[in-house]
Amino acid sequence: MKRVLLAFLAIASSLFIFIAPAAADIAEGAKVFAANCAACHIGGGNVINGAKTLKQDALEQYEMASLEAIQYQVTNGKNAMPAFKGRLTAEKIASVSAYVLDQAEKGW
Repeated sequence: MKRVLLAFLAIASSLFIFIAPAAADIAEGAKVFAANCAACHIGGGNVINGAKTLKQDALEQYEMASLEAIQYQVTNGKNAMPAFKGRLTAEKIASVSAYVLDQAEKGW
């Protein structure tokens, strides 16, 4: 039991270490957003599907109002949104995700 708990803590802490420092770089996320996302999501909007914006209410409605959900979407894409895995590093994906969440909370 102790080994299982230690293994779980090791995995959980490594995930936190990966997400926390990268996610804290909102300034880098703003640059990544401007270069890769703004064409479709200028000002938190969505030029492809006007209902699925990056605004706080839409993120909540579509269960995307968390860093993990946004990172997953950016990494893997969905529908018209392309996957950025392989095009952006994990650190840049974490930064842009933190930026999107921060902007949504501020009202873009």
